[in-house]
Amino acid sequence: MRLEAAFYAQSADVAAPGLLGKLLCRRFGRKEVRLRITETEAYCGEADTACHARRGRTARTAVMYEAGGRTYVYLCYGMHEMLNIVTGPEGSPEAVLVRGVEGHAGPGRLTRALDITRALNRENLLESKRLWIEDDGSSPPFIASPRIGIAYASAEDRARLWRFTVCEGGGRDCVRAELLKKKRAEGVSYEVCVNIHESGERLTQPRTPDSELMR
Repeated sequence: MRLEAAFYAQSADVAAPGLLGKLLCRRFGRKEVRLRITETEAYCGEADTACHARRGRTARTAVMYEAGGRTYVYLCYGMHEMLNIVTGPEGSPEAVLVRGVEGHAGPGRLTRALDITRALNRENLLESKRLWIEDDGSSPPFIASPRIGIAYASAEDRARLWRFTVCEGGGRDCVRAELLKKKRAEGVSYEVCVNIHESGERLTQPRTPDSELMR
């Protein structure tokens, strides 16, 4: 079943985990390809210093100010097309970056695999016959972690757990993510939490007050 307007009306930080397990659908002539979404990131408006809309409306970001349910496709580093799903109400510039689908990890790889280019920018996902998203009821477990590639953003926004990834490894990643979330709530620094997530280290109680992380 194709996702309806009510789904896209949600804020990006709600829609991003909600998109996990959904089917990204692409039609090439008479052929249709459906790949399950496995990783997303939320970008939440002008106040989010990691968001393209942080400087306000521009020719490129104008689509983000439209009502949710359109695509925002842009070129990154002059070579990678990046697929974003606009969410939220009109006037609230939010979007979800689709970072991975089954068989294609990475936003540039998935757009190459599905031939998604800036020609599909502003595509109406509610009506398009070329690109849309379906819900077949799948709701996989996932982990939440800091977004990547946003060194320019404020420390507070870099620390937000707005990257969502379908769990692998029999749920071990989910356990690690819950512990990471707990550490963030306890005031553990962003840098330590990123190290925890990327290295896969176990989280235990620190042995000394100055040591935030110990094996």
